[in-house]
Amino acid sequence: MMSFIPKAVFPAIVFASFSAQATTISFNDLLVKPTSDIQIIDCRSSNHYNGWAEDGATQGGHIPGAINIDANWINDLSPESLQALLTEKQIDASKPTYLYCNETGSQLLSSALKTQGIKNVSIIKESLQNYTGELEALPKFQYLVSPQWVKDVVEGKQPEFAPKKGYKLVEVAWGPPSKYLASHIPTALYLNTNRIESEPWWNRVSDEKLTEIIREFGIRYDTTVILYGRDNTAAARAASMMMYAGVDDVRLLNGGWTSWVNAGFTTEPLLNTNKTNVDFGKAIPANPELIIDIPEAKAMLTKPEDEQSLVSIRTWDEYIGVTSGYRYIKPKGRIEGSKWGHAGSDANHLEDFRNPDLTMKSAKDITRIWQKWNITPAQDVSFYCGTGWRASSTFFYAYVMGWKNISVFDGGWYEWSGDKSNPTNTGDIKPPHTVTF
Repeated sequence: MMSFIPKAVFPAIVFASFSAQATTISFNDLLVKPTSDIQIIDCRSSNHYNGWAEDGATQGGHIPGAINIDANWINDLSPESLQALLTEKQIDASKPTYLYCNETGSQLLSSALKTQGIKNVSIIKESLQNYTGELEALPKFQYLVSPQWVKDVVEGKQPEFAPKKGYKLVEVAWGPPSKYLASHIPTALYLNTNRIESEPWWNRVSDEKLTEIIREFGIRYDTTVILYGRDNTAAARAASMMMYAGVDDVRLLNGGWTSWVNAGFTTEPLLNTNKTNVDFGKAIPANPELIIDIPEAKAMLTKPEDEQSLVSIRTWDEYIGVTSGYRYIKPKGRIEGSKWGHAGSDANHLEDFRNPDLTMKSAKDITRIWQKWNITPAQDVSFYCGTGWRASSTFFYAYVMGWKNISVFDGGWYEWSGDKSNPTNTGDIKPPHTVTF
């Protein structure tokens, strides 16, 4: 796990002096306080916040309304980055603030908050199991797995939501397996994304080719497929295709390779070739609605705005046409009628959806940015980016958030802009009317 030793930007002596000022309360004390008058911070791992139970606990999840700020992030944040994080999380310095996680973490976060002017901080030292109210969790948290869960599976244990019909662990990346060969999670196979995408648009390969690749990896429809990447957008791209094909149980390692390294777990070198060609057991694709093409995207845009969202998971500069985002994509702009779904600093990052440790941001955070653009779970929602990687990541996040009518628009901006007859737009644009849900 990441160390709790503070970095130089947060001197230990400052932490110690602030920590002594933190008061403690119980969960029972918290239950009697009006939720609108306080703010609660869950400083545990995002995996526990999402729904995975801690060791010895019978239930995972978080207190309703709690904000997730993992205390482990503090060590890797400058004061400026911490301030930006607190602003993004909408932390109100005037409100009483209550923290719950382990004692070391809560003291560390309490001290860090006080350096940012948040003085009224109390720590709950009890286990969350003492909380008598109902906890909230991602509706499908079990598909976004922790490194500890993967480790248990690899070691033959039976963790919560363990695979029922065997598993395949796969590292996914673009190009030859150079980093994989040096070090990877034990038992992991390797998938080069060039095998599942085809030129000229880098869309998915044919159903016949996809069937061949899935069989080669020894994957049946009832095999649990666990995916991760050095860049987890590659793993998400493969995840969307596995789900499209019809794999019933697709898991994504939350935070990807980085989370495994941060956990301090062992790795192994060289290539695993433990593949047995098997029959998938279903016709592929079993779920064709999960990946759509240009005709379906155009049909979506004919529906009223409140009924559909074709969502651009691209930077703001890509969306308004300042840049295409890619050296091989020349046209700039957006699909006319699409909504901005946020992304990150460039075409290779997704900071708007990821915590400092690269795990998925809370559903609360993601819902807030989509709500502004009238992107709601009741709609028919399809995500696109340049060629499908970023869109697949947000597709999977929406999936674990419980959104139902979702898909990836495979062609994205690259294929759409490749036909000049397809309507496009550039320039600044204001969000549509804001909705609540």
